[in-house]
Amino acid sequence: QVQLVESGGGLVQVGGSLTLSCAASGRTFSSYAMAWFRQAPGKEREFVATISWGGGSTYYADSVKGRFTISRDNAKNTVYLQMNSLKPEDTAVYYCAAALMYRSSPHDYNYWGQGTQVTVSS
Repeated sequence: QVQLVESGGGLVQVGGSLTLSCAASGRTFSSYAMAWFRQAPGKEREFVATISWGGGSTYYADSVKGRFTISRDNAKNTVYLQMNSLKPEDTAVYYCAAALMYRSSPHDYNYWGQGTQVTVSS
């Protein structure tokens, strides 16, 4: 069982930066690939970024590539999402999720956090 708790969301101006954190409980954090998803009002949840178990591989949605960086610290059971050059269209609730396989389909993610709101004002 893994419990995920996101933090770090907030209100930021266009072009600004935020770093989201997702703290995981349990001793098996390093056994899971981790990902960030987001959901804007009235829209489907969408994939943002994912990272492999040891952090050696990452993959991003085209919409955030070059602006967002996913990383993890297995000693701290935490995954991060550094977001730079934020745009109004990045406004959403951001969720972290855990899956046994890297680059899983969304339905294969076993555990989800409660989400943290990111609002980018223009």
